[in-house]
Amino acid sequence: MDIILLGIQDALTLTTLLTVAAGVCLGIVVGAIPGLNAPMAIAIAVPLTFYMSPLAALAFLISVNKGGSFGGSISGILLNTPGSPEAAATAIDGYPLARKGRPITAMQTALGASVCGDLFSDIVLVLVAAPLALVALKLGPVEICSVVIFAFAMISGLMGDSLIKGLIATALGIFFATIGTDPTMSMPRLTFDNINLVSGIPLMAIGIGMLALSEVLIQIEIYLRDSRGGAKEAVEIQSLPDDRLTPRIFLAVWRTVLRSAVIGTFIGALPGLGATIAGFLGYGAAKRASKDPEKFGKGEIEGVAAAEAANSAVVGANLIPLLTLGIPGNVTSALLVGAFIIHGVAPGPWMFEEHGRLIYSMFAAMIIANFLNWIIGGAGLRLFAKVLAIPKPVILPALVFLCITGSYLNDQSFFAIELTIAFAIFGFLMRKLGYPFVTFIIGFVLTPMLELSLSQSYILMEGNIAALVNYPIALALVAMTMAVIVRAFLRGRKSGP
Repeated sequence: MDIILLGIQDALTLTTLLTVAAGVCLGIVVGAIPGLNAPMAIAIAVPLTFYMSPLAALAFLISVNKGGSFGGSISGILLNTPGSPEAAATAIDGYPLARKGRPITAMQTALGASVCGDLFSDIVLVLVAAPLALVALKLGPVEICSVVIFAFAMISGLMGDSLIKGLIATALGIFFATIGTDPTMSMPRLTFDNINLVSGIPLMAIGIGMLALSEVLIQIEIYLRDSRGGAKEAVEIQSLPDDRLTPRIFLAVWRTVLRSAVIGTFIGALPGLGATIAGFLGYGAAKRASKDPEKFGKGEIEGVAAAEAANSAVVGANLIPLLTLGIPGNVTSALLVGAFIIHGVAPGPWMFEEHGRLIYSMFAAMIIANFLNWIIGGAGLRLFAKVLAIPKPVILPALVFLCITGSYLNDQSFFAIELTIAFAIFGFLMRKLGYPFVTFIIGFVLTPMLELSLSQSYILMEGNIAALVNYPIALALVAMTMAVIVRAFLRGRKSGP
């Protein structure tokens, strides 16, 4: 109990509050710009947090994610171009509602639903993380190895449209993670006598290159295409007397918000599904439960609330597998692994024993971030909407500069910049060819855990695969892994030509 109170006290310091507020503002701004998103901002910001305290760094990065979750709906509502993929479902009803002369109502609904969904998932995280971590501590190497393999199967099968491409991307991530020093034999491998590769490829070089810099290349391509074909114009925000969200209107959709929050929390706790799927599932559930489903897609407030509550509920829930098992559920939590490592914290169930005060202060900062998101987002709604007018020729060069600076600060070498550029080109090609780069990054992050648990399992089982029957939990996870692969394969065949 003392650790919890000390954690809350740390989160209520002026430094932490200012850091959280700055993260929320940055997240909303980045999320509101079409083509940019919170994970991209986090990838650039992780190296910049090197000189912050662990709490300030983690609170800042998580707040960026929370702000970005709402910010993506701004461009979706005003421009019908979601700032982030998860806001695609929000735009279905948000844009028609804005076209009816109620853009403020649509954005306030999105903000309220986003905060409620996010807050719900944070509360679930606080309640279940510690008990699940105690259970995870009882798992041995064989079970941990099975959990990681199951996570690989889920992520590869659920990310993207092709199981084969997902598995290839995961395998490539595993391959690049093996470059460096062998953890069991302490021998260099695949370094080609390059001393810069002895310690392996830095996670931030991959994160910044594949997530941020490759996205800049995509946005340059889109800008050149739109400059020839003409870009969309945003809905103009007008001061109409009835264009506001009243408590009565929002209370009328509280059931929808709660339903979507539960859906988003469940989806977020499962590795590989993500906020985009949660948004559409929440939207679909609201449409099925509505007495007037034909109104959806024509400017229905309930549709905006359903989608935004569901996709925002993923933000807190995706930390459940990270904090309890050390397994990132999506690209954002994979990047947070880098932040944890930078500050000397190893993600996993042992965090609650070794860094309990930090964990509970982070939980408190997450709750505070939700309220600041509501306050800052509501107060600066019109101002944040104006970022849509910032021209791409201004934004994109600035992002390139931040990417290069971030990669250099992380490793203090020009070789890291070269790696970042190389992985940016690699990530660009993966996107164009339809390979899910997210599975590549998560595969890269999980490989050290897989390699260590696999070698320990081999010793425990004396190289006999039949000994797996002595580990019922691991055996069940292997069966679930096979079921996921078969299901994804059959789904691919069904949707194929």
